[in-house]
Amino acid sequence: MPTATTSAARKVPRPRADAVRNRERIVTAAQEMFVEHGPDVSLDEIARRAGVGNATVYRNFPDREALVREVVCSVMDRTAEAAEVALAETGDAFAALERFVHAAADERISALCPMMSSSFDRHHPDLEASRERVEQLIEEVMGRAVAAGQLRSDVGVGDVMIAVAQLSRPPAGTDCLRGDRFVHRHLQLFLDGLRAPARSTLPGTAVTIKELREC
Repeated sequence: MPTATTSAARKVPRPRADAVRNRERIVTAAQEMFVEHGPDVSLDEIARRAGVGNATVYRNFPDREALVREVVCSVMDRTAEAAEVALAETGDAFAALERFVHAAADERISALCPMMSSSFDRHHPDLEASRERVEQLIEEVMGRAVAAGQLRSDVGVGDVMIAVAQLSRPPAGTDCLRGDRFVHRHLQLFLDGLRAPARSTLPGTAVTIKELREC
């Protein structure tokens, strides 16, 4: 006989499929417009890009901060998944690192990085969970690559994160679309420079996650 708890749990309504699709369309549109126009783009413009009404946006995201947070979390989750899939498919830690780096560039992570350092709550539980998932995964992947003799040992997760953000940013004086054609080429040059054995001695010390967060 079902208990009161299980009966109550079954009564919790699942989101309708169209509601889920609308939310996904809003997040996709917001990411595109944040990349194109910056974080101050109006929610009305995002609603138009998503093909939904203003009320639908506010029903899903009560304010701009909630929408920005969802966009940033979704980007970090997808880049983490790209590395996880690569590791599961090949067992090759360096291949997983490569997949993460190129996926991060495809997500235009360089355009979203300033939003993570803005005045909104960077310590929100959802944001912290997504950030920690990425950081822990890349630390694990890099550790495995070093142990396998694939990755030079004098680099840290912070080094990778900084390089991805800088190299995936369009050069000054160019727009995103024209700059995009250089991104993966230059990221691959960077990745090749991470391979062991190292051909140079790096100045300074490896950048840690803690140092990166303090920047």
